[in-house]
Amino acid sequence: MDSGLLLSPFTIAYQTYGELNADRTNAVLICHALTGDQHVANIHPVTGKAGWWQTMVGPGRPIDTERYFVICSNVVGGCMGSTGPASTNPATGKPYGLDMPVVTIRDMVRAQALLIDHLGIDQLFCVAGGSMGGMQVLQWAASFPERVFAAMPIATSARHSSQNIAFHEVGRQAIMADPNWRGGRYLEEGVRPEKGLAVARMAAHITYMSDDSLHRKFGRKLQNRAAPTFSFEADFQIESYLRHQGSTFVERFDANSYLYVTRAMDYFDLAADYDGVLARAFKGASTRFCVASFTSDWLFPTVDSRAIVHALNAGGASVSFVEIATDKGHDAFLLDVPDLISTTGGFLDAAASARGLPQRKTPS
Repeated sequence: MDSGLLLSPFTIAYQTYGELNADRTNAVLICHALTGDQHVANIHPVTGKAGWWQTMVGPGRPIDTERYFVICSNVVGGCMGSTGPASTNPATGKPYGLDMPVVTIRDMVRAQALLIDHLGIDQLFCVAGGSMGGMQVLQWAASFPERVFAAMPIATSARHSSQNIAFHEVGRQAIMADPNWRGGRYLEEGVRPEKGLAVARMAAHITYMSDDSLHRKFGRKLQNRAAPTFSFEADFQIESYLRHQGSTFVERFDANSYLYVTRAMDYFDLAADYDGVLARAFKGASTRFCVASFTSDWLFPTVDSRAIVHALNAGGASVSFVEIATDKGHDAFLLDVPDLISTTGGFLDAAASARGLPQRKTPS
């Protein structure tokens, strides 16, 4: 691992959709965001909800499961089956807790590469993802350029900003301030820092939305009451919404995993591995890139995507870029945004043609 420590043995939990063709040339790897997991296009076994990217992945979607062999794995450090801080430490027989080595984006990608090896795939047709998933896409293109035919980093950046690190630190401190955190040993003691984790989720969720989308959805509307209660109950709909987001999140996510995965994003600075010159990460790359950003995304603003595009151009890579007008904020990459669907669908169609894959079936 980047820390210099060894994680062994380790487990990768993953889902696949569609069929791998005889030439093994139609595999698409989906990289999930901070609180995502491998259940990208199936019913989630814990929440019972639909997969987190069904706007993009599935029959007839841009990442068509009737056309491509789609793979999505839970990142190392996660909590949905891949080795993470809640996993058993073979040296002690107890949960790792904070004894697990700190994970980086590059560690996540190394583990994914081993999974792709296990599946017998030499080159991925495409690697795609948004937010932290987009960071993994960029790391794949830099670390294994010969193994990535096409790449779609969406709503992401080549480095985490100081503002975003600050937001993550607020969330981590909320978790660690919960008396039930117990120095990360809460599983051994039979408790969970649910309140701290819920607050962390509430704070983060605000950053995923834009002011316009919050105003359109909630405004200053009261929650099931005609007048303020003059108390600290959830008077406003936005308060109730955030509390709901926090309470449902703790049912499916591990608090220590939240610490580890946010830290991985904080440490991500791709240019730092190339003497501070991002273009060197992509020098001579044959990978085809489609970079997308959203006008209302203030967590990963368009300027971050433009920096990636400029570096790709300087490195001589083939790149297309689109800034999509929407008021849905950072979460737009997860939502039904027609321009994103048409852009990514067109990019993949062109890449598939260059790859020699069958063209998309058009409705009769």
